[in-house]
Amino acid sequence: MGRRGVSVLGSGEQHRTDGVKGKLWRRFVIGMPYLWLSLFFLLPFLIVFKISFSDPIVGQPPYTAFFDWAASGFDRLKATLDNFRFLFEDDLYYTSYLKSLRIAGTATVLCLLLGYPMAYGIARTRQPYRNVLLLLIVLPFWTSFLLRVYAWMTMLGTYGIINNVLVYLGLTDEPLKLLYTDFAVYIGIVYSYLPFMVLPLYVALERLDLDLHEAAADLGARPSRVFFDVTLPLSVPGIVGGCLLVFIPALGEFVIPSLLGGADSLMIGRVLFDEFFTNRDWPLASAVATVLLVLLVLPMMLFQRSQVRETKLS
Repeated sequence: MGRRGVSVLGSGEQHRTDGVKGKLWRRFVIGMPYLWLSLFFLLPFLIVFKISFSDPIVGQPPYTAFFDWAASGFDRLKATLDNFRFLFEDDLYYTSYLKSLRIAGTATVLCLLLGYPMAYGIARTRQPYRNVLLLLIVLPFWTSFLLRVYAWMTMLGTYGIINNVLVYLGLTDEPLKLLYTDFAVYIGIVYSYLPFMVLPLYVALERLDLDLHEAAADLGARPSRVFFDVTLPLSVPGIVGGCLLVFIPALGEFVIPSLLGGADSLMIGRVLFDEFFTNRDWPLASAVATVLLVLLVLPMMLFQRSQVRETKLS
C-alpha cells in the first residue's frame, strides 16, 4: 500500500476519532443541565416528599424515620397520609392556596397589561435609546430586594409620601389605610416582578419582522387589526414566558405579603414559613410544599405537551 493509501486511512481514523469526541462533548453539554436539575431540584424535592409522609416529633430531626429498622435489618415502611389529609380538612390551607392563586394571577395580569406596552415601545425605539430604556428596566435589580420592599412600606404608610400627597391635593381628608392590605401586596408584587414580564416580551417583539406589518397595511388592514392579527399572535411565546416568570415566584412569595400585607395576608409562602420555623411541623410543611409544587409543575407540563402536539400537527 502506498503513502496515499496510508494517509487516507489515517485521515479516516482521525475523522472517526473527532466524531466520537464530538458526540461525547454533545452528550456532556446536554447532560449538564439534567445533572444540575437532578442535584438541586429533583433530589431536594424527593427529600421533602419523603418527609411529608412522616409524623412530627420533638427531636432532631423533628420527624419520624421513613423506614423502621429491626435488629435483623429492614422491618417495615413507616408512612402516613395524615399530613395531606389535614390540608383538606383545615380551612386555613386551601384558603391560603386560593388566595395565593388569586393574588398571583391578578398580579400577573397587571404585569402583562403594564409590561406589554413598555416592551413594545422599547422594541420600536432606535439605538442608543433602546439600551438606555433596557438599563432602566433592570436598574432596580442593582438594589436589594428587601430594601425595595421596605421603601414601599415607607411610601404606603399612614404618614408616607402617597398619603401626604393625597391629603395635600385635597383628594382625601385623612390618610388612607394603604399599608397591610391586599392593595399593598399587589403593588409590591407588580413592582418587583414587572421586569420579568418586560424582558421576555421585549425579546419576542424585537424579533418580529416589520415587513409583515407593512404587508398587512398594504392589504388594507388598520393598525389595530395589524396588532391583533400579526403582532399579538407572534408575541405569544414572550407572553407565556413572561407570565410564567411572574406567576411562579409570586405564588410562593413570602417577603412581600409579610411586610406589606401584614398578619391577615396569609399567602401560602407565609404559611409554609410558619409551619417550618414557628410550629416546627416539618412533615406538614413538606406536604404544603409538595402540593404547591404540583400546582406549579402540572399546568406547565400540560402546556408543554400541548405545544409539542401543536408543533407536530403543524
